[in-house]
Amino acid sequence: MAGLVIASLKTTRVSLKNNDVLVVKHKIVSKSEGRVVSLDGVVPGSRAKDLAESERKDPRLVELMLREAVRVVRVGHGVIITETTQGFVCANSGVDQSNVGRGLVALLPKNPDLSARRLRRALEKASGLKIAVVVSDTFGRPWRLGQTDVAIGCSGIDPLMKYFGRKDRFGYSLRVTEPSVVDEIAGAAELVIGKLNQIPAALVRGIAYTRGDSGVKSMILPHEMDLFR
Repeated sequence: MAGLVIASLKTTRVSLKNNDVLVVKHKIVSKSEGRVVSLDGVVPGSRAKDLAESERKDPRLVELMLREAVRVVRVGHGVIITETTQGFVCANSGVDQSNVGRGLVALLPKNPDLSARRLRRALEKASGLKIAVVVSDTFGRPWRLGQTDVAIGCSGIDPLMKYFGRKDRFGYSLRVTEPSVVDEIAGAAELVIGKLNQIPAALVRGIAYTRGDSGVKSMILPHEMDLFR
């Protein structure tokens, strides 16, 4: 995958610079890691069949959703919300049929932070520069229509900007403000990548961020702090 990125940079005559952020759609990461499954080889169990019937879904798809989940959070309106093995709460466990080929589905990378770290290290080794990598996917949001891209993995960048203790112009001391810079970067990159443009990655330049490697996993809210479980 790093070789493909480097080749694409040469083709587009774009050179990496220090502190660039490369945003990569999870689907090419999943493909590179063999996380693409043929539905023909999936045998649904009884639970998958029941959910598929109630939500009018392909039982093979539902079986994959259940395999990728640690629990089912909500079901309704044709949507199955799960908590994935990676810790994300999202629709359909991130199982996706788009842009992978007929009869195939893409699963989320098993460890998106590790995927981002491997790609970053390979690109840094090839370029001699310090960069960051964000792996993105499209998520819906409770209480709002529409979807936006968010980070499911990152490396070389602290995922959160911490404003604790800083004062605004009126002297108010900030206590909980903690913007998710990696989600903001992922959403901005989606404006270029799009859903049907066949662009799997985008380079973001000029973003102020703190280098780090705690990953997106560090952003997942502990169960005891989650008011909605």
